[in-house]
Amino acid sequence: MGGIDGLDLGTFGIYTFDFENQPAAQLRESIQEMEEQGWRAFWIPEVGGREALTHAGFLLSSTERMHVVNGIARIWSRGARSAYGASLLLADAYPDRHVLGLGFGGEPRPGVKPVAAMVEYLDEMDALASDNPAPRAPMRRVLAAYGPRMLELARDRSAGAHTYHVNVAHTAQAREILGPDAFLGVEHPVLFESDPATARAVAREHLQGYLATPYNIAKFRRLGYAEEEIAHGGSDRLVDDFVFWGDLDAIVEKLHGHVEAGADHVGVQVIGIEPGRSALPHWRRLGEALLPRGGGA
Repeated sequence: MGGIDGLDLGTFGIYTFDFENQPAAQLRESIQEMEEQGWRAFWIPEVGGREALTHAGFLLSSTERMHVVNGIARIWSRGARSAYGASLLLADAYPDRHVLGLGFGGEPRPGVKPVAAMVEYLDEMDALASDNPAPRAPMRRVLAAYGPRMLELARDRSAGAHTYHVNVAHTAQAREILGPDAFLGVEHPVLFESDPATARAVAREHLQGYLATPYNIAKFRRLGYAEEEIAHGGSDRLVDDFVFWGDLDAIVEKLHGHVEAGADHVGVQVIGIEPGRSALPHWRRLGEALLPRGGGA
């Protein structure tokens, strides 16, 4: 499990938004500690102004073995030529350690169809003939995908798919579409809180934006959630499916559900961290439970 085109990402990795608003020295110290503990993959989004590929390059330069995955680099943030050239450089400078995750991302764009936009972007990338030196290792990419057509595109035009805020049922559906060979990396948020009312309140705050965007609402509807379950902050069933909360043992058991459903790799996003604090203590606890003895997830 955990492989992508010969890379061993481990079965579990870390996914975080925290690095969007922390100073460089803190990022370096945190990711180096996680590498020392045995984590093999670190996933970063692109939302708070830090450019995705520069960010990935900094984290790669701060570590020796860690795989850094863009989850995702938005196709609207840079042209295909720039994404291609930057990824070639990272593949050469840090062979077998970077994965370019591409996605539609951002606000809805009226009249723009995500699959068509992604096809156009990939066509442009694949048509490029770079004057840059050939990298020492292949450039690897995955696509953010939820619906059947984007999952099929991820299967046919990349190493596989990265899914975000999905339930275990979606993971099983995605594996069926992707087939046995394509990579499936699943993000899932977790919350270390055992009181149901408190946990669901924090989870609803986290999910609030996703329950109001057309693409996510369509995703929830495809997964069988009724309109009344999506409205007003989400039903208990929906919240519990999309945020795993409880003590360490309960969270770990639920995360393994994605693996049993067909995920190659699960990027664990810890939520509920107070502003200005770090998720590092929780990453340590998760590492003790999820990483096999001897390191490597």
